[in-house]
Amino acid sequence: MILSDVDIKKEITAKRIVIKPKPDYDVQLGACSVDFRLGKSFRVFEHSSIPFVDLSKVIPAELTREIVVKENSPFIVQPGELVLASTIEWLELPDDLVGRMEGRSSLGRLGVIVHATASIFAPGWKGNAVLELSNISRLPVALYPGMRICSFSFEKLSSSTSKPYSKDKNALYKNQTGTVASKIEKKPTK
Repeated sequence: MILSDVDIKKEITAKRIVIKPKPDYDVQLGACSVDFRLGKSFRVFEHSSIPFVDLSKVIPAELTREIVVKENSPFIVQPGELVLASTIEWLELPDDLVGRMEGRSSLGRLGVIVHATASIFAPGWKGNAVLELSNISRLPVALYPGMRICSFSFEKLSSSTSKPYSKDKNALYKNQTGTVASKIEKKPTK
């Protein structure tokens, strides 16, 4: 069951869903979702110095470079480019709710996609959301920190999970702050 705006507000008031800073309901709250805003930190891929990514080896830290955008300045996403970004908002979920991140239709209609695959935020999640931004249009797009970039809806599980993300010893991104690069080489294979 997807929570309505009424139930999202109740869960935030009860501190079961924690969003910091608290959303401006007049601007950020929809019928069944909360808009999150774009942060100022971006990670760009250094494709000119690293010829390919070999997943059988440790991913070099130099694969991405952080760019912090100054206030009121844009970050330009080039056509065909994938960049990582993060939301301003910090999100915490209880053990019986799942968060689902989706792009905003107005941005999608311009070719800006906010996630490649990672749209589910597990029960027990705590951290900033990292966006897998891509521009599939033919024109560069200017994005501004502080703009509404994605929305989160929340779904109730049939019961609380026995494996909340915050207690998973193998969870790679718990309590992440800012724009965190891939940690795939740290994931256990067995």
